Order: sequence, then C-alpha cells, then structure tokens
Amino acid sequence: MAFWKHSVLAVALAVALAAPCRGGQIVDRIVANVNGHVLLQSDWEEELALEAFLNARPLDSFTAAERKAALDHLIDQELLREQVRPSEDAPAEQVAARVAEVRRLYPEAASEEGWRAALRRYGLTQSTLERHLGEQIQLMRLVEAHLRPSIQIDQLAVESYYHDQLLPELKREGNADVPLAEVFGRIRDLLAEQKLNQLLSNWLASLRSTSRILTPESSTGDQIR
Repeated sequence: MAFWKHSVLAVALAVALAAPCRGGQIVDRIVANVNGHVLLQSDWEEELALEAFLNARPLDSFTAAERKAALDHLIDQELLREQVRPSEDAPAEQVAARVAEVRRLYPEAASEEGWRAALRRYGLTQSTLERHLGEQIQLMRLVEAHLRPSIQIDQLAVESYYHDQLLPELKREGNADVPLAEVFGRIRDLLAEQKLNQLLSNWLASLRSTSRILTPESSTGDQIR
C-alpha cells in the first residue's frame, strides 16, 4: 500500500479537510493515517459514542486518556482488517442477539420509541449500531480463526490454576472446595481465553512495529507504539 510523503502528511494531519458543510464550517479532519488509510475525526467520535452507548455511560464522561484509547482501538482495528479483512457479513442472528443485550441496558428501550430516543441521545441509529456490532463480531471471528489453532492448554496448566489460584480464592471467600473434575472444562476455557488475549496483544504490537502510523502528534514521522 502506498504511503503519503511525509511533507504532505504533516500538513494534512495538522489541518482540517477541505470539506465545508452548508454553514461553511469544517465537518471533518484527519486524526490518523494507518499505512495509507485515513481515519477521520467523525470515525473517532462515532467510536466514542458507541463505546459510551454499549456501556451505558454519559458521552461527556471520557477522560483524555480514554479518548486516546478509543483512537488506539480504531488503529488496532484497521491493522487487523489489513490482515484478516472480512469477506462477508456477520450472521444476522448473532447481530440481533448482541443488539438485544445492549437494549437491556436501557429500561426505556422496552418500547420502540424509548429505544430510538436512547440511540438519539448518543447520536446513533439502529443501522449504525448493527453495522458496528456486525463488524466487531466478524473481525473477532476471523482473529480467533487465525490465533486459536495455536492455543494448547494441557492438563498440567489446568491443575496448576486449580491448586494455585482457584482453591486459594475459594478459601479466602469462605467457600467450600469444588472437585477439579467439576471445573476442569471451565478452567481450560478460561486459560484459552487468556492465551488468546495475550496472542492478540502480541500480534498487535508486532503489527504496530512494522506499520506506518501517523497522527498530528506524530507528524515528525515517529510511529505510535
């Protein structure tokens, strides 16, 4: 993928895009360039609105660090799409199930009018939410397909977790011990998820180290790690 020349990018990242709205105001600006793919302010704000909505928190409650983390998340998503770009939509039933989970966060969403009002408070629509959740589901399915085959959790690892972590935790909480056989499968799944998260973190770190990622703060050409 072709990269922009640094001298051009440094200027482009520092100013808003030349795309005026009806009132003559700037409606968008570049906030990051990931291997030549531009991320806009509107992408960033939508990511923040979605994160707030999915966690039922006020839009204005994000700290500067959390806003930066949301931009980093967008960058990570783009890096992953370059590796495992989805070729089809997520199953509709999975998207619908995820929407239903989110809807339960809002008591007023028992009615369609209340649900639409909740979405409007965050500047969202049903289609925007479904698109975001569908992309999230499909991207994670592809990431799992790429990483999970390399995950092997043996019996020793399960037994170590059982004796070193689960039993002491049960004792601290005043609960009775449970037989290893009863929780073996759940411990194995937990360890597999932990390993998957570790592999994903390492993969993203590797992708960032070999990618050209520029933001206004890094317009000198430094990569964001």
